[in-house]
Amino acid sequence: MLSNKEKQLIKKEETFCSNTYNPLPVVLKKGKGVYVWDVHCKKYLDFLSSYSAVNQGHCNSKILRSFTRQARRLTLTSRAFYNSELGDSLEYITKTFGYDKMLPMNSGAEAVESAIKICRKWGHEVKGIKKDVAKIITCNGNFHGRTTTIISFSSSKGSKENFGPLTPGFEIIDYNNIKQLEDVLKKDKNIAGFLVEPIQGEGGVVVPDDGYLSKAKKLCEKYNVLFIADEIQTGIGRTGKLLASWHEDIIPDIVILGKALSAGFYPVSGVLTSKEIMSVMQVGSHGSTFGGNPLAGVVAKASIKYTLDYKLSENAENLGKIFRDGLEEIKSRRKIIKGIRGKGLLNAIILDCDIKSKIPWNICLSMKDNGLLAKPTQGNKIRFAPPLVINKRQIKKALKIIDLSLSEF
Repeated sequence: MLSNKEKQLIKKEETFCSNTYNPLPVVLKKGKGVYVWDVHCKKYLDFLSSYSAVNQGHCNSKILRSFTRQARRLTLTSRAFYNSELGDSLEYITKTFGYDKMLPMNSGAEAVESAIKICRKWGHEVKGIKKDVAKIITCNGNFHGRTTTIISFSSSKGSKENFGPLTPGFEIIDYNNIKQLEDVLKKDKNIAGFLVEPIQGEGGVVVPDDGYLSKAKKLCEKYNVLFIADEIQTGIGRTGKLLASWHEDIIPDIVILGKALSAGFYPVSGVLTSKEIMSVMQVGSHGSTFGGNPLAGVVAKASIKYTLDYKLSENAENLGKIFRDGLEEIKSRRKIIKGIRGKGLLNAIILDCDIKSKIPWNICLSMKDNGLLAKPTQGNKIRFAPPLVINKRQIKKALKIIDLSLSEF
């Protein structure tokens, strides 16, 4: 039962905020590491991590020191002037990921929009596609954001209904279908890029077959098409590698980063690519008042450095296996679980119920009551993505809570 204080806070948020989300009925006040606390100081394991934005843990003290030090010194100059931090930060980030250039932005959706612009301009100016006919291939089940252009190739009816006219220039194919990708590339010379998530997170943690990404990359090379990896949710250690693409030893032509690049402190995202591809972007062709500000640069560098220094990718790889093994053991006893999928610490259970059933929501309410926060996705799935600073003891505790909560169903 919600207290009067919680009811008042929830009502105020619903009254004054646009109602575009359906939050779990919990009002959070504090966070540290893998834990969050509500307004009554009840403690929860956070198994959503702000959609993987806080891979380094809530209110990470090391990153906080970098943040506050820079916040006292200089926060924003706009790109009208140079600043003392951006060059060093981007040098560190590009070298870490193996690219020449980065276009710094703020939100993940902005970064996706930026990548689309780069790809189209490259298609027209380098590949030689005629003006205004360049296409980008995307996949069913995708989630790349909710701007007007992005929803134009969304698979979600709710994301696009009555927001038209939608943006043309996209062709949607099945995810994890190499034959379909090659068929489209073979027949259409106006394709400039293939935009894909290495794992579809919001789509229900859909992990493609081994070899799918590397085969897709080779096809893109064969047909002179840019391979664009949206690593906003899978990047910065989440899947057991710094980039999920690295599981198949591929170097995407363009990588899109966001979420955990910020460690939850400050909106920061970016597009990484080669000097040759980025050269199509000239003065005035793109920009952002806040993109590339000194505070964002310091936070992004500190976030990646912490991920590397504390081996969060390795932790995600090792504990992810323990977590999935634990879920498999629970599945053997709880028939409500139909399937388990994931990589690293990005995982989901598929429930044996209709996609319109209230069971997933009610299970999440039960887990909340038992001290763990997670949310359903795509109807009959529940995603589990804790901060990567989690330890084995906390994983075991989470599995006990999940098992207990499922026992009611």
